[in-house]
Amino acid sequence: MFVGHALLAFAVAALVADWRGWAPRRALLVGAIAGAFAAIPDIDVAYALVGLLEWQAGDGALGASTAFWDASRGVHRSVTHSLVVGAVAAPAFGLLAVRGYAPRVRLVRTVGIAVLAALVAIALVWGGPISALVTGLFAASGGVIARLIARRTRVSPATVGIAALWGLWSHPWGDLVTGSPPDWFFPFGSTVLESRVVLHADPTLHLLGAFAIELAAIWLAAAVVCRLTDRSVIATVNRRAAVGVAYGVAALAVTPPTLEVSYHFVFSILGVGLLCGVVRETPTPTAFASVRGLPAFETLLEAGVTALAAVTVALAAYLTVYLLAIAP
Repeated sequence: MFVGHALLAFAVAALVADWRGWAPRRALLVGAIAGAFAAIPDIDVAYALVGLLEWQAGDGALGASTAFWDASRGVHRSVTHSLVVGAVAAPAFGLLAVRGYAPRVRLVRTVGIAVLAALVAIALVWGGPISALVTGLFAASGGVIARLIARRTRVSPATVGIAALWGLWSHPWGDLVTGSPPDWFFPFGSTVLESRVVLHADPTLHLLGAFAIELAAIWLAAAVVCRLTDRSVIATVNRRAAVGVAYGVAALAVTPPTLEVSYHFVFSILGVGLLCGVVRETPTPTAFASVRGLPAFETLLEAGVTALAAVTVALAAYLTVYLLAIAP
């Protein structure tokens, strides 16, 4: 769900900015800012890297992933996913986006740093050293984003704060179907949504449903980009996306995936999308930009949307075969 968090925040923020009458480029920029802040709560998985220190090469790739996620359980979706922490951190990030070097401006930024430092201290007292560590990473990541925005754009600090708040508050909801619910009101206790939302009693159908939600968020982001750049989503999809229908055979060839063991499904279906998106029939003269040989925006957009369409077709094919031939 890492990508879905950021793209959902991006899409909604950009749509709201467009609805408010902002220029398309500015609306996309605000959406990108919201998406960046929506991604930083998952910085808490950085602590899970310590789990790899206990992994032995003989355990295989699955053993490495198991060690990683086992180490993350104690801190992932905790303090950095709190709505309370987000409500305090977002204005602080806005203060850090203030421009200038006058004493008054430096004082404003100092207040923002002090607020973030206070969050780290609270995490240390209520959650312990590990919580303080990930909160520090969270605060530093948001601070870097805020300063980059201040130096590279003309977006106002107030807009940065609002975009940060939306990004941070939108993030936890995507975790309700993929794992343990977040600690909504850290450092305060809460009895709200304490268990995972089950989409279906069949664990495989639950996983496929969660995957479909992720795809829907990405499709929304793609549609917003096409809308604000005056392009058609349907016209952008290349016909090679239909190759994804062949993935339905995978339902008969591999073990049905669940949330506990899903790597073989996720990596293989994304591989189908990557293959369909990257492979081109005949390169066109405009396939590459004249500057530094980078792919043109149209080429990147077509590749991305085609890959997304291929994954969607593959998911539909897999689901169809699973329902007809495997599901109890």
